[in-house]
Amino acid sequence: MSALVAALGWAGALLLSGRPRPARRRTAREGRGGPSSRLAQVVLCLAAGAVAGLAFAGPRPGALVWTVVVAMACGWLLRRGPALLAARAEREVARDLPHLVLLLGAGLRAGASPAAALTAACEASPGPVSERLAPVTARLVWGTDPAEVWDDLAHDPVLGPLGRRLARSHRTGAAVSDAVAELARDLAARRRTEVEDLARTVGVRAALPLGLCLLPAFLLLGIVPVVAGLVSSLSFG
Repeated sequence: MSALVAALGWAGALLLSGRPRPARRRTAREGRGGPSSRLAQVVLCLAAGAVAGLAFAGPRPGALVWTVVVAMACGWLLRRGPALLAARAEREVARDLPHLVLLLGAGLRAGASPAAALTAACEASPGPVSERLAPVTARLVWGTDPAEVWDDLAHDPVLGPLGRRLARSHRTGAAVSDAVAELARDLAARRRTEVEDLARTVGVRAALPLGLCLLPAFLLLGIVPVVAGLVSSLSFG
């Protein structure tokens, strides 16, 4: 039985911890997703499954179910957990970006340079977006060419629009305050659209939970009396 438990747990963890990558990708990520790391993940999933099986079922056949379920759940978490955390961080940065751009525009209109205005905006608005911009402001303080900093920022998946506006203004000599003000308006309009879309989906998402909450009352008040009446009429008939 123990051998069967280990084999099934191994298979479940191996399936959910991720498929093998091609050789060229594996060499590029050898330190993070190589065979040794993959083996460590599988061993961790097996250990968690075995502990859960012994804790909840003891040395009985039920331990097999717990081992497989917990091992597969651990494999899924190890595979999808970092991606879910990264997606959440991206959403938090995108949520705070419009406010920081407004502060940046205020600093630029006050006459500060883009580097000084960005640093002041990050200090005035601590949060995920300021933490994301911390390396950018540090490079500017260390004297890195702003054009290089803005070009690198333009490749960021969330902060890319800000980096592109700053880089374009730096190259062309256009007023950076106007570019940032336009970006602030665009981000605010996009944020309003996202909030409106989310509000429209609330009713759809709430339909199923509300239906489940009302289902017992519907059964007790609508179905049970009818069934009871039919049963009583048939009994007396």
